[in-house]
Amino acid sequence: MSVICKDTRGWLVDQLSHLNMAFQQCVSVKSPGQKQHLKCVFKREYFNIFKPHIISKFCSNSNVTASSNIAAQEGEGNNDGTFETVGEEQFSLKKKRKRKLRELNQGEIDSYEYHAKVSKSVLEGTKLLVDKGFEHGILDPSATGRDSERLALGVDDNRLADLCEMAKQLPLVGDNEDKAVQIISEDDMTSTEDLDLFSYVTENSSDCARLVTLMGQEYLIPPRSSFLLADISCIQPLVKYNKTYDVIVLDPPWENKSVKRSNRYNSLPSYQIKQIPIPSLAAPDCLVVTWVTNRQKHLQFVKEELYPYWSIEVLAEWQWVKITKSGEFVFPLESPHKKPYEILVLGRYQKIKDKSPSTLEVKTNTFPDCKLIVSVPSTLHSQKPSLADVLKEFVDPEAKCLELFARNLQPGWTSWGNEVLKFQHLSYFNIEATW
Repeated sequence: MSVICKDTRGWLVDQLSHLNMAFQQCVSVKSPGQKQHLKCVFKREYFNIFKPHIISKFCSNSNVTASSNIAAQEGEGNNDGTFETVGEEQFSLKKKRKRKLRELNQGEIDSYEYHAKVSKSVLEGTKLLVDKGFEHGILDPSATGRDSERLALGVDDNRLADLCEMAKQLPLVGDNEDKAVQIISEDDMTSTEDLDLFSYVTENSSDCARLVTLMGQEYLIPPRSSFLLADISCIQPLVKYNKTYDVIVLDPPWENKSVKRSNRYNSLPSYQIKQIPIPSLAAPDCLVVTWVTNRQKHLQFVKEELYPYWSIEVLAEWQWVKITKSGEFVFPLESPHKKPYEILVLGRYQKIKDKSPSTLEVKTNTFPDCKLIVSVPSTLHSQKPSLADVLKEFVDPEAKCLELFARNLQPGWTSWGNEVLKFQHLSYFNIEATW
């Protein structure tokens, strides 16, 4: 269970615990008929963030648990459209001078307004959850003086995406092909080298994790998980998998200037994200959760265009708050550029043609708004915390779950994306035991 504690404000979660739960028992087949039992753990160093990425220039102590600074970290808007310093923090772009809102572009105005709406609840809610983290020993206030550890990436970031591009040149599987899934069974002691990862959904049907060799690399596949390695142009095998889902989580590769400059990953324009066949994948009353960057243009697109296009009713907005091991925000809360939180938009799919209720309904008709998911993030780019344990109290225990644009696999979930195996590579894990 990744949830360490919860209260009315949200949850404190331990992403590392969730990653390790699936690999307590793992089977490796090195040669036909011979298997080895392993225990694998994700390298803890990827979550050893002791210092903020950027130290606040406005506040000598940015630790969210310092009660003396709580009241000082709020910005108040004036009637003349300016923002002024209250205590040690400031809600303007620079401390050197005030700026009129009319001098800002619409995107900046929207960002200011959104932050003004959520900053107080983020600050106060995070403080309460961090204090509980200290009580449980999952956080350490004395860790602030240590140096954060950074490990080299296990594999080339773009390798899987490049393989998906190459796969587009392969002959397409015919539409009349009966086979929609290829299964790695518990009794399967043969090589997995010849699996076609691009044309079929691959499924580990056993209750044990499997260490398999795919495309010459070793990957850990969680129990009862399935995946399709493909981009949006090759999503049809997932539709042919003939399943609908009660929970769908999306983490789209949003377009922004920094991504274009760094060329770290391929982004998708909004019109292509709309082409994802959510109505074909969603069961009636499906809970849909979309990760959104802090760019207000993307948030407005999801709420005002994307969800209505998919017949999804907006239910709530939550924030994922990123902190260090010592309980500080990874970025200053009032940073003008990067915020220590990201947004999740939750909605319910309303099937238009079929009004019959789902056999697995969302547990509550009203969904809580403004919840926080607080955690120490991974140092690996775009590795999000799992929502599986957080959503358990809102959906049926037997709910079928799907993650789109996934970069890792989860037990019991189906995952799709052109980097879906990225963080399953064995180089991210330590083998702790064999028997």
